Amino acid sequence: MSDAVAFPQDRTCPYHPPAAYQPLREGRPLSRVTLFDGRSVWVVTGHAEARALLSDGRLSTDRTNEAFPAPTARFKGLQNRRTALLGVDDPEHNTQRRMLIPSFSVKRTAALRPRIQETVDRLIDAMEARGPGAELVGDFALPVPSMVICALLGVPYEDHDFFEEQSRRLLRGPSVADVEEARDRLDAYLEDLIRRKRAEPGDGLLDELVSTRLEAGETDVEELVSLAGILLIAGHETTANMISLGTFTLLRHPEQLAELRSDPALMPEAVEELMRYLSIADGMLRVATREIEVGGVTIRPDDGVVFSTSVINRDGSVFAEPDALDWHRPTRHHLAFGFGIHQCLGQNLARAEMEIALGTLFERLPGLRLAADPDRIPFKPGDTIQGMLELPVTW
Repeated sequence: MSDAVAFPQDRTCPYHPPAAYQPLREGRPLSRVTLFDGRSVWVVTGHAEARALLSDGRLSTDRTNEAFPAPTARFKGLQNRRTALLGVDDPEHNTQRRMLIPSFSVKRTAALRPRIQETVDRLIDAMEARGPGAELVGDFALPVPSMVICALLGVPYEDHDFFEEQSRRLLRGPSVADVEEARDRLDAYLEDLIRRKRAEPGDGLLDELVSTRLEAGETDVEELVSLAGILLIAGHETTANMISLGTFTLLRHPEQLAELRSDPALMPEAVEELMRYLSIADGMLRVATREIEVGGVTIRPDDGVVFSTSVINRDGSVFAEPDALDWHRPTRHHLAFGFGIHQCLGQNLARAEMEIALGTLFERLPGLRLAADPDRIPFKPGDTIQGMLELPVTW
């Protein structure tokens, strides 16, 4: 039955896995799904099997491999381009990751918290001055991580309209031509920014990489452009979607929200559970380079493998009552940030941004509520990072 399931599919509710994935949830930990081009690939839905495979060096993230699975036509159109960090294997991946780890450590993130709090407060001040009423994606959820990642990298925030638009086109198209043009425009922007930083260094992470790595010949402009692009896009897109969808989800769960408001110390646990519950980055991709026996099946060389995070994080053998929003459960072993060597580099920063953004939003706007019929508020399709397209609220 699960062989007929197409992947990816749109969600019917923005915070639940697609209803069409139900056969995958009821079936074996690995089964077959069909991609847009008719290709049959393995989908991993079991939590234990996902952890094992995401740590297995026989699965590759090299997107230039002709056998690498493509979930959409626009993704396929970019597979001839090398992608730093996310699209390379060790030892190259390890070299790139080591360049960046110090900037995303727990200590460095803690030092950024006052700046994140200041950004959040300033945006809520502006909303209150214009309100009551706001479109929370554009007025809050997107600017918070955009401002933070710009400050961290040393990218001028005044350019945010440009790179946010290119990011949107890269992730959502609609056409291959749109995606390719967006990639070219973003690359050209970052090349020019690196050129300017070589002439006039600043104090951001990109400036640091230029002065310590680029000038020493330990990296080149092409690799640095690719790294900067990944950090810029991932650094604002994922957290923006978590803030918007997290807000919507909490407003749709009034009892849990009331508990959170009465005990703000629960926010770190709430953020962790929201990460599990929402699983916004659904569909991590790999290709097998050698034969692997797992979950009662044999993955053969060149087989495509897709990890359905939204289903993995609802594995009932790991998470009791998985469809319930419950931050009293132990959730630190969810796979919303991935697992293994490619586990999300910016997870400490993402947690801090979400804790501060959601905590401050509900503290300062105690009357916050949706300003439209929740069933009519548009959310993103299943072939991209999940989140709200818009979120009208009032207070």
